[in-house]
Amino acid sequence: MRIGFISGRVVAMLALVAMAGGCASDKSVINNAQQSHSQLEPAILNDAALQAYMDKIGTRIVAEAKEMDARGEGPAAHKKGDAAWMFEDVQFHMVGSDTLNAFTTGGHHVYIYSELFTTAKTEDEFAAVCSHEFAHIYCRHVQAGMNRQYGVYATAAAAAVGGAVIGGSDNRLTGAAAGGAAGLAAGQFLGMGFTRGDEDEADKYGFRFYTHAGWNADHFADFFQQMIDKGYDKTPEIASDHPKLANRVKNTERRIDELKKDQPDYKTWQKPDIASATEFRNLQVRAAKLQKAMPQTKQTQAAELMLAAFPSCVAPVDQPSQAKAKDRIARAAKQQ
Repeated sequence: MRIGFISGRVVAMLALVAMAGGCASDKSVINNAQQSHSQLEPAILNDAALQAYMDKIGTRIVAEAKEMDARGEGPAAHKKGDAAWMFEDVQFHMVGSDTLNAFTTGGHHVYIYSELFTTAKTEDEFAAVCSHEFAHIYCRHVQAGMNRQYGVYATAAAAAVGGAVIGGSDNRLTGAAAGGAAGLAAGQFLGMGFTRGDEDEADKYGFRFYTHAGWNADHFADFFQQMIDKGYDKTPEIASDHPKLANRVKNTERRIDELKKDQPDYKTWQKPDIASATEFRNLQVRAAKLQKAMPQTKQTQAAELMLAAFPSCVAPVDQPSQAKAKDRIARAAKQQ
């Protein structure tokens, strides 16, 4: 990953957060998410076929979530205010990144990394991750994270006054924006690392969106199991903010058993996949090619840095690429 320039709009975002008084409203989360999106947008794989697929996946998930909201179902945080905004203009983006991750900044944006998409073996695996990410929005986890991390924002705003340099003379983050980015990433980038409870709750509601939207309940945890098989679940749970992947599989199995008991006709909810197995594989190949061909401008380099610095939402601990990005930004912050 190459590191480039982050524009001064980051400073504006930091200022908005610093003035929020430590209480994250829906409006502030939406505004900050949009500011973040302006920085991440250069990494989006702009391809009509891929975006059409993402739109169809997202539409099924959001439609079911809206129905659930109409029934008054959801955690206490979901019921604390008007939730209509959650179902309006929600965008699922495929972003080019060699980090295996997916993330939401809250508001109207969900980011699925191309590495995760090409790693998924089936649409069920992919849809489960997308459902989990939207559940973070539904449960207002970003708002809670911003409140927990207000001290991080204050630090970031102060860091924005200075500058930081990362890498050599040809790879720089310069000026106040660099300082702000360094402060954020050094303290759980944007303060939006989710807790163990958040992740379990997102699995709970993501499972409900996923099953009611027509995907096979028996395969919701398949991506977790694939990651276990790849060796991602070796960290003790006590040393991680996330539940162990093995526990996420067990919790899903319990939810399936409850579903069978409470809704014995649940298999009638299943719908055909949006993409056939062949079409899904073709889309994966397409995404991989587009990611490799993504132009390395200063803007795309900056977007790659931000994507890599987001906390892991699918693994118990950060992957090497994530740790490397955070380390390099933290070292830059120390140079101020």
